[in-house]
Amino acid sequence: MSIAILTDIHANREALEACLAHAEAAGLRDFAVLGDLVGYGADPAWCVERVETLQQEGAIVLLGNHDEAVYGTGEDMNALARAAIAWTRDRLTSGHVDYLRSLPLQAARGEALFVHANAYAPAAWDYVTGPLDAARSLSRTDKRLTFVGHLHVPALYHAGASGAAAHFAPEPGVDIPLLRQRRWLAVVGAVGQPRDGVPAANYAVFDPAQSSLRFVRVAYDVETAARKVREAGLPEALASRLERGR
Repeated sequence: MSIAILTDIHANREALEACLAHAEAAGLRDFAVLGDLVGYGADPAWCVERVETLQQEGAIVLLGNHDEAVYGTGEDMNALARAAIAWTRDRLTSGHVDYLRSLPLQAARGEALFVHANAYAPAAWDYVTGPLDAARSLSRTDKRLTFVGHLHVPALYHAGASGAAAHFAPEPGVDIPLLRQRRWLAVVGAVGQPRDGVPAANYAVFDPAQSSLRFVRVAYDVETAARKVREAGLPEALASRLERGR
């Protein structure tokens, strides 16, 4: 059964609703959510509750650094992120916080590892930004496939017997064969705050039977999401970032 992989929702209800509707219309019923349910956006409680429902229905759900910051200090974040987390804390109940606190850093299924940031130090929240980072991450797991989020920009890396990784630029909507003689790391772009210059939401579809991966872009009501950020009194930069997709 194919699995829809979503990450970096960032309290963007409109983007999450659009991605889930798109996935369900495609017949997808299996989900993995790679963390950062909250932060930046205007609907943290709704997004936490919706993802918790997915988990109750069998989805993998992981912890992201913004989720951790809700019950931690967030001191290593930039000022914009800290402001959003401070706002978010006041909108979540103790039950929401307890749920976030319960989430694991990583999960494995079959030949795949799911993790928010990387496989070599999941709790340190380092980004996979290039082939060296990808190779380092792949070297720390025996799984053939690794799926991560955190960066907000889609990317795909593959490594052969030497362990060196090469970058592959994925084209949305195209099924990419994940050749079994290679190991792969996919950076799944953000649902709720894309940063590659395209405002449309991202998610990915992994087909274990065919060993293939498809990156998906989904248009959503960016105008409403940005308006809600402004009305909530969150920093203007968070609204304009949604509109610009970066």
